[in-house]
Amino acid sequence: MFFCGVWTSPRYVEVMSACHQRAADALVAGAISNGGLYIKLGQGLCSFNHLLPPEYIRTLRVLEDKALTRSFREVDELFLEDFHAPAHEIFQEFDYQPMAAASLAQVHRAKLHDGTDVAVKVQYIDLRDRFDGDICTLELLLRLVELMHPSFGFSWVLQDLKGTLAQELDFENEGHNAERCAQDLGHFRYVVVPRVHWDKTSKRVLTADFCEGFKVNDVEAIKAQGLTLQDIAQKLIQAFAEQIFYTGFIHSDPHPGNVLVRKGPDGKAELVLLDHGLYQFLDEKDRSALCQLWRAIILRDNASMKLHAAALGVQDYFLFCEVLMQRPVRLGQLWRSHLLSREEAVYMQDMAREHFEDIMSVLKALPRPMLLVLRNINTVRAINASLGAPVDRYFLMAKSAVKGWSRLGGGTYQSIYRCSLLRQIKVVWELLKFEVALRLEIVLMRVTALVVRTLVHLGLVTEPEGLYEYLET
Repeated sequence: MFFCGVWTSPRYVEVMSACHQRAADALVAGAISNGGLYIKLGQGLCSFNHLLPPEYIRTLRVLEDKALTRSFREVDELFLEDFHAPAHEIFQEFDYQPMAAASLAQVHRAKLHDGTDVAVKVQYIDLRDRFDGDICTLELLLRLVELMHPSFGFSWVLQDLKGTLAQELDFENEGHNAERCAQDLGHFRYVVVPRVHWDKTSKRVLTADFCEGFKVNDVEAIKAQGLTLQDIAQKLIQAFAEQIFYTGFIHSDPHPGNVLVRKGPDGKAELVLLDHGLYQFLDEKDRSALCQLWRAIILRDNASMKLHAAALGVQDYFLFCEVLMQRPVRLGQLWRSHLLSREEAVYMQDMAREHFEDIMSVLKALPRPMLLVLRNINTVRAINASLGAPVDRYFLMAKSAVKGWSRLGGGTYQSIYRCSLLRQIKVVWELLKFEVALRLEIVLMRVTALVVRTLVHLGLVTEPEGLYEYLET
């Protein structure tokens, strides 16, 4: 009891907050000083806003678009190497003061000779030379940590992903990714992917249409524009769920600096998707398993959860489902709210600490592309949380999963559903079955609670402690 009082005393909270702030400041300073991959690691930490102390999240956000900038001489040196002319000669106008700076590049505003406003992404000139060295340094640091803390084994993650990370250095590849994303999500009228100008693009320079907007987690700006948080969150979740569950071509770095919001012609929100350097492809077999797993989690179908987790190579399906959802699943009940309760947040923190080695085993068992898919899911979860979780992310993604699995064709029936009409009928049918199954589950719980209350009122049974709350959730 004494220690519990100490840990919750105002003085202890104040001292710990100051300690966290010093550590967060040191992390940001180190990331900005070293640049490149170190900034990307800091950006990744921002998405763990449900596990890390708030001091880290607030401080690390600066890495999303305000990293260290480089001089105009360095910019012109790179343009001379790639285009044989300085930037101000390539463009009608070129602002050497960058409007944003992140892990791999800084972004300048410019104007083409035809008057088109563009954003010019210019890679840091020494980045390619430093990349291999940074990878080796990080691998060494991770191995040293493993020597001191054997359970903290992350070096295999870096080993598996360094090839994918290297693709980010090729801005021509990023341009092709952007065009494919625009094509895949073209049916979502609210998704905007800036058009690439290929005559002003190279391996280290990417020129695309300039799009006004503000960061997707800027709540004040959203409200000032008369836009609704619910509309933005729903569109964000649906767009990325379409990639995860259907197209399989997945943006793996959708942090708030890479997703802008602006008011569209209809007065509602449009999402501007930026930075298409880091993508992951999830094959159809794994997509189908993931679709059915998400549906099974929402419906609390343990047998299906176990089956589809096994299809992804994981045996400890309960733990995997909690890692995937970032929410307790073992409790075996439908969630009362799409907001994470304090009790659930404590559970997740304890789970991450007490089952760390098991989590590592689960991650190692997964198909490697799933690692960046989990990054996407967790980043979108963090954005939704920063908006106040105005929509039920779990249910929206479940509907996308059911729809995606239906359109994929459901395995052996794929050839039958190639006809667009039959496919559409199957999509509607599967969505209807999912909605009905979920509603029946909710109704069953509520009827059971009503029956128990009636029996207690009639004096036929004693009041069961905690049962009402369990059933009604």
